[in-house]
Amino acid sequence: MSDELAQVKHPVSAALAGPYGHPYHPMLVTLPIGAWVTSLIFDIASHLTAGPAFLTRGSSWLIGIGLIGGLAAAATGFLDLIVIPVATPAARTAIWHMSLVLAAMAAYVANMLWRHGSHDASSPVAGGPLALSAGTLAVLTIAGYLGGKLSFTYGVRVAAESVQAEGYRTAPARRGPPSDQALIR
Repeated sequence: MSDELAQVKHPVSAALAGPYGHPYHPMLVTLPIGAWVTSLIFDIASHLTAGPAFLTRGSSWLIGIGLIGGLAAAATGFLDLIVIPVATPAARTAIWHMSLVLAAMAAYVANMLWRHGSHDASSPVAGGPLALSAGTLAVLTIAGYLGGKLSFTYGVRVAAESVQAEGYRTAPARRGPPSDQALIR
């Protein structure tokens, strides 16, 4: 394995980015993604009920929760980014991934301001903020695809194949009669 490939598999700081083979970034992205997807579901559902206030407020809360979680995910993602050698396809992919995610986060900030500046919380979510949420999730989907490419194609912060192979080795066959413990199980 080349030095550059080995470099992207190890964290710049295990305490901040996660230990070898267990990066924090993929775990942390589940919070904002889940919050923002659920926010869109609440936006749509606010048009399907007679009393949409709880869905409208819940959607705004979920956007805010997603933004807070997104900051943590972005920080750990940045720590993973800085170990990628510059001027490589992986680095270009990482820059696109980061740019799309930051654009999505900016769109969610704008969405929150739009909702709070011109929306009655007792009525369904307006068409503009709803469309912005849907479009932003589309951008986030592309960013997620690129994040998957970084992990599954380029192996950023994924354990080396030699380490992965340990999980597929079979135990050596035992010789002699089985022990009493083996019979009990």
